[in-house]
Amino acid sequence: MYLCPKDFIMKELTKSEEQIMQILWKINEGFVKDIIEYFPDPKPAYNTVSTIIRILENKKFIDHKAYGRTYQYFPVISKQDYTTKFMKKFMKNYFSGSFRQMLSFFSSEEELSINELEKLKKEMDLIIQKKKQNKL
Repeated sequence: MYLCPKDFIMKELTKSEEQIMQILWKINEGFVKDIIEYFPDPKPAYNTVSTIIRILENKKFIDHKAYGRTYQYFPVISKQDYTTKFMKKFMKNYFSGSFRQMLSFFSSEEELSINELEKLKKEMDLIIQKKKQNKL
């Protein structure tokens, strides 16, 4: 269950915090030992994961259910909400908030093939059609 309010102020995630969030988004909820299982070898120490989880709780990204002295953790913000807020901030900071500038940058930097550009154009055409239909 995601309780992320619209006015949620997203704090930056470190690489380790983001790894744990990716796992929790995948499994929906889990104990520290469950989360560790999803890490590749060599797996991080239990205390390391537990510390990062406490940081994520302080940042309001996750919460827990208590079972005695054991805690089961779950995300409070959905992956979709995080991605949306992250990308908006990214676009604002690097492309003056312009999706067109960002798309232009990545399409030229990544040297997209004609086939990839045509697929992207088709996707954009579908979005344009949907937006036009919603105006009617």
